[in-house]
Amino acid sequence: VATLHGEGLAPASISRAIVAIRTFFKYLQLEGITVDNPAELLATQKAWQRMPGVLSPNEVEAFLSAVKKSDSFWQRDRALLEVLYATGCRASEVCTLRVRDLTLEERTLRCHGKGDKQRMVPIGGRAIQAIQLYLEESRHILADRNPGQVDELFLSRSGKALDRIQLWRLVKRYAKRAGIADEISPHSLRHSFATHLLAGGADLRQVQEMLGHASIQTTQIYTHVEHSRLQRVHRDFHPRA
Repeated sequence: VATLHGEGLAPASISRAIVAIRTFFKYLQLEGITVDNPAELLATQKAWQRMPGVLSPNEVEAFLSAVKKSDSFWQRDRALLEVLYATGCRASEVCTLRVRDLTLEERTLRCHGKGDKQRMVPIGGRAIQAIQLYLEESRHILADRNPGQVDELFLSRSGKALDRIQLWRLVKRYAKRAGIADEISPHSLRHSFATHLLAGGADLRQVQEMLGHASIQTTQIYTHVEHSRLQRVHRDFHPRA
């Protein structure tokens, strides 16, 4: 564990290694190969849990505005970035998003999450406008470059489905243009989505449902943003604040 920590692995990665070791020793105990389970002495990684990187609303605005009409396929890129922040979907979920998953009239989209679990996610007006512009003016141009039929919404310059690496590069490009830290990734927009919802007063269970988290404990990492909001409420309304 110390070696993994020294190599800079994330707490979640170290936790997976600990779970594997514990499970292995439980197997050895069940088979009668060993009596003791030294893996029980391994400390959990909860104390090391790293808060997710979150962009401020101003940084998000600068980032989403970084796409210019002079960029190649700017309609696609603007729609892509808007969808990432508007829905909080994972990079893989956005890459596999299909045109038929959109129900723009009802302001929702169907997301295919982990384990092929599906969920309906609301989507805002700015993202809808960006998607409609992309569908009307750009997607068919990209689709014509590929002789095979592709159902995915976001296409690469070759007309194939955009993959996670290409998405990651696009996010990095526009983040650099907006003057945002190098650490930003597609997941940063997911973190920002959840954090800004909770800061605005959204219910934790509702955010869990939109993110597609199986456990509420996973969503609770975003509740650190509540402290500042609650302190402000207390200061403004408590008679002895």
